[in-house]
Amino acid sequence: MDEVLLGKREARRWGLFLEELMKVSSVAVPFMAVAVSQYLLQAVSVMMAGHLGQLSLSAVAIATSFCNVTGFSLLSGFAGAMETLCGQAYGAKQYQKFGSYTYCAIMCLIPICLPVCLLSVFMDKLLVLTGQDPEIAKMAWRYGIWLIPALFPYSILQSQVRYFQTQSLILPMLFVSLATLCFHVPVCWVLVFKSGLENTGAALSIGLSYWLNVILLGFHMRYSASCEKTRCFILKDVFSSVKHFFRFGIPSAVMLCLEWWSFEILILLSGLLPDAELQTSVISICFTSSSLHYYIPFGISVAASTRVSNELGGGNPEAAQISTIVVTLVTLAEAVIASVILFCCRHIFGYAYSDDKEVVNNVAKMVPLMCLSIIMDSLHVVLAGIVRGIGWQHIGAYANLGAYYLVGIPMGVLGAFVLHLRIESGRSLAWNGVWIHRTRNPPCFSIHFHKLEKPGNKG
Repeated sequence: MDEVLLGKREARRWGLFLEELMKVSSVAVPFMAVAVSQYLLQAVSVMMAGHLGQLSLSAVAIATSFCNVTGFSLLSGFAGAMETLCGQAYGAKQYQKFGSYTYCAIMCLIPICLPVCLLSVFMDKLLVLTGQDPEIAKMAWRYGIWLIPALFPYSILQSQVRYFQTQSLILPMLFVSLATLCFHVPVCWVLVFKSGLENTGAALSIGLSYWLNVILLGFHMRYSASCEKTRCFILKDVFSSVKHFFRFGIPSAVMLCLEWWSFEILILLSGLLPDAELQTSVISICFTSSSLHYYIPFGISVAASTRVSNELGGGNPEAAQISTIVVTLVTLAEAVIASVILFCCRHIFGYAYSDDKEVVNNVAKMVPLMCLSIIMDSLHVVLAGIVRGIGWQHIGAYANLGAYYLVGIPMGVLGAFVLHLRIESGRSLAWNGVWIHRTRNPPCFSIHFHKLEKPGNKG
């Protein structure tokens, strides 16, 4: 009798596990395609501008990096507050609050674009102060100025993405993102090569594509029956939600920006190493490859944030814990498989980027460290999604500050410039990117979720 009960209990556990795996996959897989297609908008512009010459490529790459660090990362970070607020409101079936949080996010993010614009206005002076070539700085400034119009639709788009994401409505975003990418490629080509605008046309095309994305998603929000419950709002609730938005938005932005900025600092430091051209080339190959892989755990992270916030909002902490276990195991398995494949191909991997034998050999030496980095970074990305779903962004911000700036970067500097390990030391930054925080509850691998108060209530 006991064996029968034990067998039924085991079968029920596997049933719950598989059911949760299907729910996570239905969000994670299409969102990977959404994230890649949105990322390609800027990548396509950089590639087309690169065909105008080496100077243009350098300027556009620097301007893109500058604007990402000072503007786009900040807006994306603030929008992370919606993953907590909207996710839990949807789980609690508080659809009116869900709509209010969405419009509140749009209302709060647009003004944040204004001080960011000032940084772009003075980009050339800031770049020269950092030792950049004045000619490159001037061309980068011109590109950055034309990229300013893209900030405003991007702020709305980030709010819309969270609006659909927290309802698990991923397919509309997928179709719209693909349509936008199909629009962007020919428009960018025309503006760069046929209109005479050259690299400024590449920046302008990004803004046009973001606006198209916003408009198409806006039409779906307005007229789709799937959004009927959540698109309504009361103006008074929108203004009263501002406090709650910034309560989660500020630590969310800090958490994301601390991580993003640390890798930019690392790339800048690589340029100070002996034989900087080789070192920078190798580390760029490693980071480019890691960035391509990043979208796999990022899609799982979005699914984790959505599932955890929905279940906590609905008062189902046990289901949230099952979701945490599922996404952690899936992420770990995927990262190990990817690392094993990369390790087996380490001696030929570098040829995908360069024909230089020295570069290829140095990349092969870095691959074992890359494999460790991929595993750790994948876990970090997914745990960050769980943190956003729970509403622990402030803990994530403190953890990132300690991991990256008190441990990672100092270890990188010590290894590179004192112990002369060169670029190998830089990967310590990624190793310390995984943070497992301890609060009154056990670590994330065995989180005991407790029923939270309804979104918008005190506490």
